Amino acid sequence: MGEQNQQAMDVLAQELAERDAQIEAVRVISAALSQVTMVEELVQKALDVSLECVGAEAGSVILYDRDNDKLVFRYVVGDAADTLTGMEMEPTQGIAGAVFQSGEIDVSEDVFSRKEHDTKVEAKIDYLTKNMVTVPLKSAEDKAIGVMQVLNKTEGIFEGSDVAILDILASQIAAALETARLNEEARLGEIVRFIGNLSHDVKNMMTPVQTGAETLAFIADDTFEQVDEMVAEWPDKPKEVTLETLASLRELLPEMTAMIKSGCDAVQVQMAEVSAAVKGMVSEPSFHYEDINTVIDMVLPMLKVMGEKHKVELVKDVPEDVEQAVMDPKLMYNAIYNLINNALGACPEGASITTHARTVRDGEFPDGAYLEVAVEDTGSGMPEDVRQKLFTDDAVSTKAMGTGLGTRIVKNSVDAHGGTVRVESEEGVGTTITFRVPIDGSPEAQESMREAAEKASAAKAEDGEETEER
Repeated sequence: MGEQNQQAMDVLAQELAERDAQIEAVRVISAALSQVTMVEELVQKALDVSLECVGAEAGSVILYDRDNDKLVFRYVVGDAADTLTGMEMEPTQGIAGAVFQSGEIDVSEDVFSRKEHDTKVEAKIDYLTKNMVTVPLKSAEDKAIGVMQVLNKTEGIFEGSDVAILDILASQIAAALETARLNEEARLGEIVRFIGNLSHDVKNMMTPVQTGAETLAFIADDTFEQVDEMVAEWPDKPKEVTLETLASLRELLPEMTAMIKSGCDAVQVQMAEVSAAVKGMVSEPSFHYEDINTVIDMVLPMLKVMGEKHKVELVKDVPEDVEQAVMDPKLMYNAIYNLINNALGACPEGASITTHARTVRDGEFPDGAYLEVAVEDTGSGMPEDVRQKLFTDDAVSTKAMGTGLGTRIVKNSVDAHGGTVRVESEEGVGTTITFRVPIDGSPEAQESMREAAEKASAAKAEDGEETEER
């Protein structure tokens, strides 16, 4: 009887020890997660704490990317971290995919005995997995948002207590991720509301400027006409002097008023695009063949004054043989404008910003059949962690009070063209951001042009029928 009591006491002591370990794990991860605010930091800290709690060698937090329908290794601890981070897989692939689909914890003491185990990933990263626990990450609505995998326990095998701890930690991680996501959406909502109000204010401020420019142009045309009538009756010498005096004004005024009106239009369009970009959208594109020179020549005058103010030279480098490409000129304008404008903020006095463009007809996109635009600056460059995040949802601004919206606008514009974008940067040397779009348009752009042509043809036919009826 005494032996049985002792066994019962031992079992109870073990259960209490396991419960204490679980409580301690929750305390540790709660304290750790309360210290971070950025999602990337949160994922990293959560995984570090989880591995420490169960004594594991390596692990991954794999999150579901709804936009691309992929599972993505968002953070990895272990020897394969550099290779594995960012890798994508199908949401049904391997043990991770199976757990993501089922929502059930999986404990694999010998992963190679499992038919679900994907050896392709191991072969690529040159890492041997012996045992592994895969835990689903679920939102408060019980929707799968990813999985956490913990690999290779350093001593022994994964016990039931380890699995229980990881289950608790996974719940904490998922809750923290969802909280971070909701906070981010709330912050974005505030920015959207702010920009909506700002857009309204900008429109109100630009309207009198635009009206003033139009009125000035109208009055100037009338004045010049009256002057010409009066001067026509003067002797030759006073006539010649008067016309010479007015020549500069007559020549520059139309150009300046046109620039003012164009600038007002551009500001209002830009504010609307910023608002749309923050919401993760761009306005419905309108595609047709256009010369990239036309777009660049619209952008550079708008930023020339700012370049002169910062003593930064704006240069255009486009060969004469550049071909027309399918594009939405407004979206292309936004992309190039924001790339140059962002570069201005990173350039000291004496630096330069060069806008390159070229077309390649041969081959298949993205290696051929493309229009390429590159904005190259000799500015301060950017740290590697900023470069890697630049055109992702986690992009951050390096400017004081910056929002990173400029890069979001660029990304949305390039995506709308079915294009690609890459960033090359070296601190202290400069940055080059290059994007490519299909020269003859993406399948979506081609379909959009076909639909537009059909509508135009139908409208023309309808107009013709109405004319005949009359």
